[in-house]
Amino acid sequence: MIEAAGFALVSVVALAGGFAVGSAFIALLIVLDLIPRLVQLTRAHRRSWVFESALLAGAVYWCCADFFGWRFVLPQAILLIPAVFQGVFVGMMSAALTEVLNVIPILTKQLGLKRYLFALLIALALGKTTGSLVDWLILQPR
Repeated sequence: MIEAAGFALVSVVALAGGFAVGSAFIALLIVLDLIPRLVQLTRAHRRSWVFESALLAGAVYWCCADFFGWRFVLPQAILLIPAVFQGVFVGMMSAALTEVLNVIPILTKQLGLKRYLFALLIALALGKTTGSLVDWLILQPR
């Protein structure tokens, strides 16, 4: 009886944690206005459900993959495709967050770097790309 109660308590806490994390993620996407902006950029107003469904399907898939310990052994050339999409998603999230917080304009104005703005943006993009490649290709265990 005590074992069943402990299992029920752990299940409720895990479910509540999942709801909290999922709600925070959706709240972040809403604040950053990411889905409507993607719909606007791609001029796919009638197909906005595709973006929402893809986001939901990806979240459910990766939740199940993590929970059940799914492993796919694929050649690195094939893994490049999802890696690019993941990088695009992370880049869009960070760009949206930066835009919402107005970090770059405030930084360039306060530090007097206005004439170096283009070089600063290129350095940020190259740094992010280099860091990701080093992490994926060198630091991650195979």
